[in-house]
Amino acid sequence: MHEKTLAELSQALQNKTLSSVELTQHYLKRIEQLDGSLNSYITVTAESALEQAAAADARIAAGNAGPLTGIPLAHKDLFCTQGQRTSCGSKMLDNFISPYESTVTQRFLDAGAVSLGKTNLDEFAMGSSTESSFYGPTRNPWDTDRVPGGSSGGSAAAVAGRLCVAATGTDTGGSIRQPAGFTALTGLKPTYGRVSRWGMVAYASSLDQGGPMARTAEDCALMLQVMAGFDAKDSTSVEQPVPDYSASLSDSLKGLRIGLPKEYFAAGLDAATSDAISAAVKQFQALGAEVREISLPNAELAIPAYYVIAPAEASSNLSRFDGVRFGYRCDHPADLTDLYKRSRAEGFGAEVKRRIMVGTYALSAGYYDAYYLKAQKIRRLIKNDFMAAYEQVDVILCPTSPTPAFKIGEKIDDPVSLYLTDIYTITANLAGVPGIALPAGFANGLPLGMQLLGPYFSEARLLNIAHQYQQVTDWHQRAPAGY
Repeated sequence: MHEKTLAELSQALQNKTLSSVELTQHYLKRIEQLDGSLNSYITVTAESALEQAAAADARIAAGNAGPLTGIPLAHKDLFCTQGQRTSCGSKMLDNFISPYESTVTQRFLDAGAVSLGKTNLDEFAMGSSTESSFYGPTRNPWDTDRVPGGSSGGSAAAVAGRLCVAATGTDTGGSIRQPAGFTALTGLKPTYGRVSRWGMVAYASSLDQGGPMARTAEDCALMLQVMAGFDAKDSTSVEQPVPDYSASLSDSLKGLRIGLPKEYFAAGLDAATSDAISAAVKQFQALGAEVREISLPNAELAIPAYYVIAPAEASSNLSRFDGVRFGYRCDHPADLTDLYKRSRAEGFGAEVKRRIMVGTYALSAGYYDAYYLKAQKIRRLIKNDFMAAYEQVDVILCPTSPTPAFKIGEKIDDPVSLYLTDIYTITANLAGVPGIALPAGFANGLPLGMQLLGPYFSEARLLNIAHQYQQVTDWHQRAPAGY
């Protein structure tokens, strides 16, 4: 059962050749047997999952089912789920039981999907390797000595290890696309505002966006159909009609204009990744696409701009975790000041503290204009680069990361080196444009990823392009040994 895609399992459920209870029990058993080597889940909700599966079977029997009804999914532990722990991978929220349901998880519940549990992540989504989690690092199913990427590494490992059919993730600087690239998955970061952020614990509010992680573009289309849409509870949600993302998957790519940004294929890119993308370009040309070189001249400024803007917003968002109202509280505080200081010092990990300090500094008097304001101006230049590029091409093709997955512990003591793993993904978040990552090949048994970036609200076109590529390649069909 776990070898089938979401679309295939959905059809089997509709045809009643399989029940949701049987499918859910199968995945719960796999989690119990295999997740000890991956650490992809923080919380497994077996009891409620089986209840949801039974309700899904009743719904299917009554003829009131949709494509996601009865499908066992997992949610990144950044989405609030009512009555369940929402930890954000942090000691600060280790004991937090959410009193409400996020919009995204509620939409999956409404669709009849089954939630197997909550997946591991870098603490408060701050990281690129899922090593900063309070619950320990997640391991890559393709090589358990290596990271699965981050911050949505738990979701990536769970899907790649066949411990759920698909999963939700969040992408602030590449946190869906980079782990998808490291684990041979398809992961989509929608246009900013396309998916509600209500109930998704904030890291950097102007950059965060939830999205699907699955094995194929077809599966991501089914997931996004449920996730997307206006939400009055989210002030940044865009009120725009949601198309049928599956309807255009089979459209021809004839005449499609693909741009290759020269800045993304310079020094620093792993040779195997470059070769894999060159081979992908030939596949796209065989499908009828035209390929040309373009320029994104301000791309090199993305990392410094991002690591001013994101920590600045994080320092503001994380000020609410003070040990008073919810979450971790230190023992026997001497006074209120001691309560604040020790609760935050003991509750947050090293990477979160680092970003709070950087962000607070960037926003402080005398430095706001020099750092934060300048970073926002660079952000606008990067957006302008994309808008100019989309006058010449329909989509942009580039790597998801400079190298395949690196070893656990290899970069943990070198934050700058870790930050540079997001060098190709951050620009899409700064500009707010959508991007889809998909497998492009393998080198020494490790997956290689690429991504397609499109204009605002072009998710249907990106899914179509990725789907057409996956019809003539088999990278997405491969499974890690032992899973």
